[in-house]
Amino acid sequence: MPEIKTLTVLGTGVLGSQIAYQAAFHGFAVTAYDIDDEALEKARARFAHLAGIYRAQKVAGAEEGQAEAALANLRLTADLGSAVANADLVIEAVPELLELKRDLYRKIAELAPAKTIFATNSSTLLPSDLKDFTGRPDRFLAIHYANNIWVQNIAEVMGTAATDPAVFDAVVGFARNSGLEPIEIKKEKAGYVLNSLLVPLLNAAAGLLLQGIASPETIDKTWRIATGAPSGPFQIYDVVGLGTAYNIAASSPDAGSQAFAKYLKDNYLDKGKLGVSTGEGFYTY
Repeated sequence: MPEIKTLTVLGTGVLGSQIAYQAAFHGFAVTAYDIDDEALEKARARFAHLAGIYRAQKVAGAEEGQAEAALANLRLTADLGSAVANADLVIEAVPELLELKRDLYRKIAELAPAKTIFATNSSTLLPSDLKDFTGRPDRFLAIHYANNIWVQNIAEVMGTAATDPAVFDAVVGFARNSGLEPIEIKKEKAGYVLNSLLVPLLNAAAGLLLQGIASPETIDKTWRIATGAPSGPFQIYDVVGLGTAYNIAASSPDAGSQAFAKYLKDNYLDKGKLGVSTGEGFYTY
């Protein structure tokens, strides 16, 4: 199978923009797609901000002009057909809504060339939930990133029973060539490895808050001091984005998750507080 050289990322939110920039930083020709010009303007600001972060944190190569070169490797568009027309790999990073993702795959199945591999970055959905809508189940899998991918640089690669092993290997190679550590997952598992460990922590923190046991600040402080972790669960919520947290909680039939979704909506989402991306969530940034 030919090496992956061109990437399209669908969705330029917090993680989508990181996926696109990280690949561009490592020399890939990247197209970033979002729904309208307003979203693309926000993406441009995110990419410029990331270039500054890579320089400030002295990511290898950033000080030699690679951070700026990455910006030149990025093309932004709100035209879906143009976005996928020449892609070797398309990574979907749109909100965690099943029907939204399925509808998007129906569209790009007709627009992308036969060579194109599709991958979802979904944190909560299995690739099997989506493969029948891709028009190419043998060329479809999941690739899941951690936030702040220039530091937490893993890429969890997970196929379905229908995924061509050569496609799986090609995506593993892409991950490695874009400066990431591929985590090869042998069979489908909701939450992959990372979120299978992380989500129970976040759910436990939400439960402590809703039960009135402790404040977000106290819960986070406890976790940081006792474990040596750099961030507590509510700091992680802010980074992930409270909109994403809400979508995941609201889609769960669990009563505790439903209560947390309502809490987030009433106290944060309805007030425009979405976490780091808006400057305020559980904390102010």
